[in-house]
Amino acid sequence: MRLLSYNIHKGIGGRDRRYELERIIEVIRHEHPDVVCLQEVDQNLARTDHDDQPARLAKALEAEAALYQLNVRFRSGGYGNLLLSRWPLASAHQVSLRRGFRKPRGAQLVVIETPQAPIHLVHWHLGLAERERHWQVRRLLEHSIFRQAADLPTLVVGDFNDWLNTLARGPFARHGFIQATAPRKRFRSFPAYWPVVSLDKAFIRGPLEIERAHIVHSRLAREASDHLPLLIEVKVNHDVRHKEAGFLGHRFGHGRHD
Repeated sequence: MRLLSYNIHKGIGGRDRRYELERIIEVIRHEHPDVVCLQEVDQNLARTDHDDQPARLAKALEAEAALYQLNVRFRSGGYGNLLLSRWPLASAHQVSLRRGFRKPRGAQLVVIETPQAPIHLVHWHLGLAERERHWQVRRLLEHSIFRQAADLPTLVVGDFNDWLNTLARGPFARHGFIQATAPRKRFRSFPAYWPVVSLDKAFIRGPLEIERAHIVHSRLAREASDHLPLLIEVKVNHDVRHKEAGFLGHRFGHGRHD
């Protein structure tokens, strides 16, 4: 599975401040991902010409499955996370990670029916405060929806906002996860035009093997957003039967959860 995680900054360039979603689309297309996890995706807002970005991106990238999570709402629309896949989703859930009166955050939990085996994928955009992030990770990893798929190979990706990398040796280590984006100096993704910190990360658990992981440093990627994309190539290293995906789809279904 070839996965791309990307904070697209609403399609607004990090330096030129110009809105041009086609630049984002071109950056993604060039990497030929099977699964795309995007943060800060606008829907019907004036700053991005009232575009329905989830619909535009899903169509342009010819996604088989699309899941949009509108986290921050305004009168006319809002922005949030978008997950696109070339393969069907056996199950899909969206969990709120808002803490108190802080900015609304959320996580998308899906089981993807890849040709190798079903893979449990978590996609999110965490908060700006360290205590908030640790609370969000604990809440997700201890959530009943997450635990129901604990027997599957699991990948957690997104914008972690964890520039000190404290989550790796904290809640992720306690739950048996391995960081796929280490050491940090090899995965600096922000700001795109002069990356100095590693904010976009990935963690794995179970029978998954990272074949390749790197930050995309193309010229267009440095212009299209304020983050650079993270690209991961992962494979299941044991035989997980496809019938499990059907079982999980029946067991978990689809929904939103507080």
